Amino acid sequence: MAITIYPVYADFAAEIGDVDLAKPLSAEDREAIKQAFWKYAVLVFPAQELTSNQHVAFAQVFGPMEPNINSYAEEVKQDRIDGRISDVSNLDHNDEILAAGSRKRLSGLANRLWHTDSIFRHVPARASLLYGRAIAPIGGNTQFADLRAAWEALPQATKDRIAGLTVEHSIFHSRAKLGFTDYTDRERAALPPALQVLVRTIPETGRRSLYTASHAMRVMGLPEAESTQLLEELMAHATQRQFVYSHRWRLNDLVMWDNRCTLHRGTDYDERRWKRDMHRATVSDVGNTCERAAASPAAVAARVAS
Repeated sequence: MAITIYPVYADFAAEIGDVDLAKPLSAEDREAIKQAFWKYAVLVFPAQELTSNQHVAFAQVFGPMEPNINSYAEEVKQDRIDGRISDVSNLDHNDEILAAGSRKRLSGLANRLWHTDSIFRHVPARASLLYGRAIAPIGGNTQFADLRAAWEALPQATKDRIAGLTVEHSIFHSRAKLGFTDYTDRERAALPPALQVLVRTIPETGRRSLYTASHAMRVMGLPEAESTQLLEELMAHATQRQFVYSHRWRLNDLVMWDNRCTLHRGTDYDERRWKRDMHRATVSDVGNTCERAAASPAAVAARVAS
């Protein structure tokens, strides 16, 4: 039986049925899931019972896995779960709820800011696949914003103004917004700032998209006040209600999203009471967005013409 697709909106967010991701996918199902992913950008696979190997194997359908750099390595052991998978839980290495003052907990609070995964790396993320092994009974939704629709809704004058801009991103910038700056020199050196374009084109569909996040420090070439204002205005625009899907987690949901054209954030829950064990497999993009933009046929033609 072929997969079934139940869209939430016409071209954003869909639930996928009639597929067991614990089993090898047929060529037909693999291609259908890929096409759905390019179209809807957020896919929900309910009632999946996956091992870590099966989780990773499905992620690799979309490209190579991103290296899992744990910036809290001095405090939280990386072997609580499979080292290929990011630990997005509120649990310590004994599977107990993190202490209130835990560095992992304090840093992880920034996941409640709108962001896109790994935009702060030189090579950012293409896709993230988050698997709910334990969920809070109340709260803890994950919200997604469609940056393609947000781009399309901008006035033409704004599109013309921002289309060629570059932004510097840092994971430590988003953490500092919440007052958490307790990082060692080693941790900061492991994740230096990265430059990314502010507007990108998704090659599988040709749709243009904003590309921003809470990690955005500054727009290159703009005065600080103008840069801050622009980034805040774009974030407020992109996260308006009409662009947002809110996912209410069920046990064993696997939710995947396209980091190239979505924002996401976790919402509040009683994280000192409920265990929330979420495992994220992350797929790398094909390269740095600035370098790819500079190497695009249009950019090359412009340089030759000049």
